[in-house]
Amino acid sequence: MKLEKVRNIGISAHIDSGKTTLSERILFYAGRIHKIEDVRGGGDGATMDHMELEKERGITITSAATSLEWKGYKINLIDTPGHVDFTVEVERSLRVLDGAVLVLCSVGGVQSQSITVDRQMKRYQIPRVAFINKMDRTGANPFRVVQQLRDKLGAEAFLMQYPIGAEDKFQGVVDLIEMKSYRFSGDEGQNVDVGEVPAELMDKCVAERAHMLEHLSMYNDEMMELLLSEEEVPLEMIYKVTRDAVLAGATPVYLGSAFKNKGVQPLLDAVNRYLPCPLDREIRGTDPKDETKKIELKPDPDAPFVGMAFKIVDDEFGQLTFMRIYQGTIEKAGSYINQRTGRKERFSQIVRMHSDKREKIESASAGDIVAVTGIDSASGDTYAAERDQCTLESMFVPDPVIKIAVSPKNRGDGDKMSKALQRFRKEDPTFRVMTDEETNEILISGMGELHLEVYIERIRREYDVEIEVGAPKVSYRESPTRLVEFNYKHKKQTGGSGQYAHIVGKLSPLDSISEDSFEFEDHVVGGRIPKQYIPAIEKGFRDILGKGPLAEYPVVGTKIDLDDGSFHEVDSSEKAFYTAAQGCFREYFKQAAPKLLEPIMKIEIECPEDFQGTVVGDVIRRRGIMNSNDIVEGVSIIIAEIPLAETFGYSTDLRSMTQGQGTFTMELATYRETPSNVQDEIVEMKRREKEGK
Repeated sequence: MKLEKVRNIGISAHIDSGKTTLSERILFYAGRIHKIEDVRGGGDGATMDHMELEKERGITITSAATSLEWKGYKINLIDTPGHVDFTVEVERSLRVLDGAVLVLCSVGGVQSQSITVDRQMKRYQIPRVAFINKMDRTGANPFRVVQQLRDKLGAEAFLMQYPIGAEDKFQGVVDLIEMKSYRFSGDEGQNVDVGEVPAELMDKCVAERAHMLEHLSMYNDEMMELLLSEEEVPLEMIYKVTRDAVLAGATPVYLGSAFKNKGVQPLLDAVNRYLPCPLDREIRGTDPKDETKKIELKPDPDAPFVGMAFKIVDDEFGQLTFMRIYQGTIEKAGSYINQRTGRKERFSQIVRMHSDKREKIESASAGDIVAVTGIDSASGDTYAAERDQCTLESMFVPDPVIKIAVSPKNRGDGDKMSKALQRFRKEDPTFRVMTDEETNEILISGMGELHLEVYIERIRREYDVEIEVGAPKVSYRESPTRLVEFNYKHKKQTGGSGQYAHIVGKLSPLDSISEDSFEFEDHVVGGRIPKQYIPAIEKGFRDILGKGPLAEYPVVGTKIDLDDGSFHEVDSSEKAFYTAAQGCFREYFKQAAPKLLEPIMKIEIECPEDFQGTVVGDVIRRRGIMNSNDIVEGVSIIIAEIPLAETFGYSTDLRSMTQGQGTFTMELATYRETPSNVQDEIVEMKRREKEGK
């Protein structure tokens, strides 16, 4: 198939906006499935949610891929999770897609997760169309949602359709380009009935069409001239300019109700018409031999192969690696080189995925998204035809914020548990496993309580291992708050050669407190410390940052200026200076008035208006700071910032406060200083733990 007719798209949105229901309808209308199933409730469950857990909870946990044909176009589709704890699934999918459908709820509008997804789309410069779903819900207001797209996301958004009725009277849409009405009939909405614009809506549709053309004319001078001279704009021109506008970052908005089978087919037409094909995207790789040099990748099936492994799934048949092919062609049983390890690996099979079903194929070429078996790779690896040919920038992986200790209830299950943990760690870059050296406990860390809960549940089911879970631990950080000058000598004299190192300088706080915010500057002149010892001093400081002197948490936001020092001809060595840096840090960091920093979560809570007072009071009791509190159609939407330490078990608490009607989502906002009374408690607890051992 010609590449102009290939679309690689993702469906992403805030939790519960109807992504999976929409995917289900798309598959049905394209003839890929013959019966529509629901996300919640009986039957076999939605096609794209193929895990047992997904069916039970009615949420999407892993992104699922499938492919379909619509009116002669081939669409590779990925349905991604909405929940922020599985944000890496959205991240890795958007990394390899060309376009996306941003789904919004007609009542909820732009919610916290929509903002996160929008940020991810912008990070990878993904063109998109928006679909306002659930037009049949009470309180549906597409005009408000379009305004929110513009205010909250800064998107150039405009309606391409006008609704015919809303809420329980929602019947269909008016296409504003052709000025025709679309209504949907048949048991499953499979018939699209084209008709005239209803007379009572004519004036509104004409006004909205003018509004749409005005937005589009920003992307085309010729169109603007026609509008200014009040001439008719030809339809072909509108279609062409809309496509250019989408590729330039505009967001045309479509309407419908996936659950009620309305408005899905025109959305698919828009995907074909406006979203980019692989030829429209500029993809650049990096030359491994020269990091500054960029390599332009062309979606040409005859060029040397380059592809990216973006997702890994381990199942009973071995490892399945999802791959996006950017250039060239791969053949079944061909061998290709992993650019990170330099190893040659054989692609034993190439399969096209349909959720969790597979269809074997002989070859795949540029622009395709397929899965490969028989290789051992990590998420984000680049594969190519030759060694050191090209590497693709990997995806952004956020740092985990919550840790818990896990151990198997039966001693004999240790092996099974570690096998499960290794598998999940490989599949999910945000899920980390480590062993605490002092307590010998196995710690797992992730993006939130739900994230870890799902993995523990999967170990119980898929590996039949009962697990004991410790209390959650928060990843605090330590950071200095004032400048101290140091002057530290390390001297050791025991028969034979001794050790001598002397360093002088300043330890000061940095503004940034990200994971790797440590700076080291060398201002030593006149060879007071020989050049060959400087790296050992820097390494000494860097290596001790993992455990701070305050309560053994990682140290961030620290700058070391090395100004002076002295050495001994015989007794100085790299080891001596390394040891000196570590001793110096231990001694002087405590004088820099160190503070503990704690992760602060941004939380968005939705609950019925009647419970607003109780919920807000509870947020404040948890040391939370209120950011905003709006009421939309009897639902209170509260946005606040709460320290992670105060959020454990929040889902249960919120349910009991709101008679089971409250929902919330949260994600890491920042790190902030811990109040001194809380800090004293944490330090005291750490001290007791050590003594207890």
